[in-house]
Amino acid sequence: MESAPRKIIHIDMDAFYAAVEQRDHPQYRHKPIIVGGKPDSRGVVATCSYEARQFGVRSAMPSAHAYRLCPQAIFVKPRFDVYREASEIIRGIFARYCERFEPLSLDEAYLDVSDSELYQGSATLLAKHIKQEIRRQTQLVASAGISYNKFLAKIASDLGKPDGLYLITPEQAPAFVENLAIGKFHGIGRATEQKMYDLGIVTGKDLKQLPLMELQRHFGKAGQYYYNIARGIDSRQVNSNRARKSVGIETTFDQDIADLTTILRYLQDLLEKALVRLAEKQMTAYTLTVKIKYQNFVQITRGRTLAEPISNSSNTRLLLTELLKNTGIGTTKVRLLGVTLSGLENGDNRLGQYRQMDLFDVG
Repeated sequence: MESAPRKIIHIDMDAFYAAVEQRDHPQYRHKPIIVGGKPDSRGVVATCSYEARQFGVRSAMPSAHAYRLCPQAIFVKPRFDVYREASEIIRGIFARYCERFEPLSLDEAYLDVSDSELYQGSATLLAKHIKQEIRRQTQLVASAGISYNKFLAKIASDLGKPDGLYLITPEQAPAFVENLAIGKFHGIGRATEQKMYDLGIVTGKDLKQLPLMELQRHFGKAGQYYYNIARGIDSRQVNSNRARKSVGIETTFDQDIADLTTILRYLQDLLEKALVRLAEKQMTAYTLTVKIKYQNFVQITRGRTLAEPISNSSNTRLLLTELLKNTGIGTTKVRLLGVTLSGLENGDNRLGQYRQMDLFDVG
């Protein structure tokens, strides 16, 4: 006898930081708000309001670029303490209605409500009620996706934003996945998307037609994941006790680069973005690792563990320079750079340090 499909809800707060700022500052409402670095700094966009998104502004975009797209935007420095306070209220709501939930960041989480008897066992009605409760207690708007696994639930939560509520049933899943543009698949970034385009993979249907061995040949270990999600298969559990081991960000260049100054600038930007994510999770890191993939696809990593938490300071930038020594930088062009922060610890007792670092206004 087959077991009943799971019921997974993915809750994603809509433009969370910007929405909090608009809630707390009435003069910001219905205006393009960008939370992040100043436009004259080398900072980045943490998030932005939907009014700003209409101009093409997106998270992780350099603030200077965001300003060029939307010069009338209001740039606001993040208030992580306020965002955490709202997030704790939201997680308290999850705990009231669900025993197993897995926060991914301050503004999103998976909930496993497979065994819930609330609302006649309807995950959709339960998600609707949770959305209403979040709005009532925080005056913030959430979107919800409901399906039988994490992959589909997360995709569903993006549909109909803001204030979305979308269900993908097991019966609907095959056709839904086949018609889904490959760039919409969670877990497929821009570089992988382009590689799939080069292989003639444009939709889920195209992906489904490739045999497992061919996917593994082109994408390594990730081939198994792509093979499964093309068939709507994702057996990952909602893990309430998940411990994050690292935070990493990488970028693949449209054109390979070789200039050391340019490479350092990119690494500093990646470090800044990784530290922002770490601050969101109220954590600090003691190990910094850089990843370099050359034009010939040879890949190396270099890391260092420090006695003090990693910060975006002049000492850390000197460390980046040290890590690049004897790596071949300057002689071979680089196609990908990455930064990973690990050796993580809870950072609640160091929150003031993040303010002193002034993450978004690095000169």
